Amino acid sequence: MKKSICVITSLALFLALSLNSCVSGKKLAASEARVNKLQNENTQTQNQLNMCNAKIESIKKDKTALENEYSSVQKELMSLSSESKMTISDQARRLRTLQDLLQAQQDIMINLKNSLSDALMNYKTDELSLYIKNGNVYVSMQEKLLFKSGSDLVDPKGKEALKTLAMVINNTKDISVMIEGHTDNVSIKNKFFKDNWDLSTARATSILRILSTDFGFDPTRITASGKGMYHPVKTNDTEEGRSANRRTEIILSPNLNDIYQLLYQ
Repeated sequence: MKKSICVITSLALFLALSLNSCVSGKKLAASEARVNKLQNENTQTQNQLNMCNAKIESIKKDKTALENEYSSVQKELMSLSSESKMTISDQARRLRTLQDLLQAQQDIMINLKNSLSDALMNYKTDELSLYIKNGNVYVSMQEKLLFKSGSDLVDPKGKEALKTLAMVINNTKDISVMIEGHTDNVSIKNKFFKDNWDLSTARATSILRILSTDFGFDPTRITASGKGMYHPVKTNDTEEGRSANRRTEIILSPNLNDIYQLLYQ
């Protein structure tokens, strides 16, 4: 009888421990799932914060570049004013007008660059880059995005990028577009192109036609030119450098007619 009681007691204790173990295991699994979810959310939040910080730094650099350009033009105006016969009041009024014009141009170009950054954000940095230089917005597209080697026919992915670009610039008044084709220093000569200069010019012209004919950009505001291998951004001694040099730059420039008239009237 005592033996039976011991057996029953042992079985009851074993069942209690087993049930407690199952409950603890479920709680542990739930806790681990919650921790993993929180870690994933934290990673996503950190990535978004990093992207925002990078955009802020880019805007700061653009603002500095445009402020330097503004300072240069302001000094030129001051020099011209000092040599003129205008009264101090006239000079001050002219300077205020110039400052307003320059600020308006600066705002237009920063807003344009930010709009393009948002529209083209899905392209990788080794395919496309955006920056402001000398008051102009540069959209630099690598060969791998636009063309096959030795060809001036734009690939479908490149044409899609140009379509996105056109949607933005078509809505921006008072800008002109210069398209510059660039190559590395590896010579090309085939039945289509005599040399690198010929290829770079043909590529720039192909993009001009797509922007104006296919996507409706005003042809009176767009120009194409070929720079060949003569304006590299990196050394041609490495494959990485040559790849960076094989690019097409689309340069967006503000209309400065009002500023020039004010400076030289």
